Amino acid sequence: MIAYPVGRSGQMLVFTDPFVETFAKNRQLRFWQGEAGGQSFGRFHGARIKVVEATGPRRTDRRTRRSYIPDRRAEQREIDDRFDRGLHFVGDWHTHPETTPRPSWPDIVSLDDTVRKSAHAMLALVLSSLASNQGPKAFMCLSFAATALPANCSQPKRIDA
Repeated sequence: MIAYPVGRSGQMLVFTDPFVETFAKNRQLRFWQGEAGGQSFGRFHGARIKVVEATGPRRTDRRTRRSYIPDRRAEQREIDDRFDRGLHFVGDWHTHPETTPRPSWPDIVSLDDTVRKSAHAMLALVLSSLASNQGPKAFMCLSFAATALPANCSQPKRIDA
């Protein structure tokens, strides 16, 4: 598992191995592979937010080498379905072709738009991305509902259990 502190909130975001494996199998290892992405779903356990499922990519998403535009209707169906099963939408994920992924301006705007249009009680929504050649080494950006831009980006740390 990989964990991130959520700003100074005392919360810990924990990406489970099955979630990270979805990243690994969608890495952009060939020049012709487009970005892949989907949504992140989790459960709340006190101060721990355990991210247990990654959806996508979908056939209806628009993907190029350097861009990913999800099918928003399919995403809403996924949110409704997962919520009925006790899972909460915690954010989006997608791959990047760079060795060291950084959020692009469209990534930041998209996450901010999601925060503004979502009905949730979370402190933040998560955008996680994967480098093309570094396995499950991801970055996370948080966008707080009270701000217009991501408030924190941090590096992950490996944890057991």
